[in-house]
Amino acid sequence: SVASNIANADTVSSSIDQTYRARHPVFATVFEGAQSTTGGSLFQNQDAAGQGVQVLGVVEDQSELQARYEPNHPSADAKGYVYYPNVNVVEEMADMISASRSFQTNAELMNTAKTMMQKVLTLGQ
Repeated sequence: SVASNIANADTVSSSIDQTYRARHPVFATVFEGAQSTTGGSLFQNQDAAGQGVQVLGVVEDQSELQARYEPNHPSADAKGYVYYPNVNVVEEMADMISASRSFQTNAELMNTAKTMMQKVLTLGQ
């Protein structure tokens, strides 16, 4: 959604209803055993470590759109206004960097765990 938001940050429209709105994913933590069919609560073990995340859905940001008075713009409405999306490019870039760093940290963690396991296997030699 970050790529979509940045790509549409400067997309204009002559109608509020047709203007692109920023989209944000909604995540939920997946706990060990949360996929069981016992019907238990997802939060039954409050101290349990998360196994990962799942995307529950994508929601549109309902904050106000940017209306700019540009009567010479080809997409201007009858009053001369053009509507820009409610995308904050700085926030989107921060989200992208955060996601990239999280992935990088997880990859390094997996490599460290792999190296440690290999060293444990060579202890008996």
